[in-house]
Amino acid sequence: MDKSIKLKRVESVLRELIPEAIATLSDENINNTPVLDVKCSRGKYDAEVFLDPSFATPQEEKYIIKHLSQASSHIENYCKQAEGWYRCPKLKFKFDHNLEKQNKMDDLFAQINKELNK
Repeated sequence: MDKSIKLKRVESVLRELIPEAIATLSDENINNTPVLDVKCSRGKYDAEVFLDPSFATPQEEKYIIKHLSQASSHIENYCKQAEGWYRCPKLKFKFDHNLEKQNKMDDLFAQINKELNK
């Protein structure tokens, strides 16, 4: 099998398991945090978990990142047990603000297009 296929399969499995693991946490402020994407490093030793920032303020983002980082070993163990893996990638959580940036760019292009058509 190609390494990229294995890597994509691990990312896909983690995309499903991480929200389940987060939902098992007792903190109601973080257990409904939506996961947008997971990107693993080539060796599958590390994984970046991208979270949806649309529902959180900057203060809440800091709180969520801090507590998810503290609970990362629990989440990793959940993933290992669910899949029967020997090890799970080390998880690093971050909010993905690219969609907001893309929407701003689209708005700017729409505004430019309006002005050019006048």
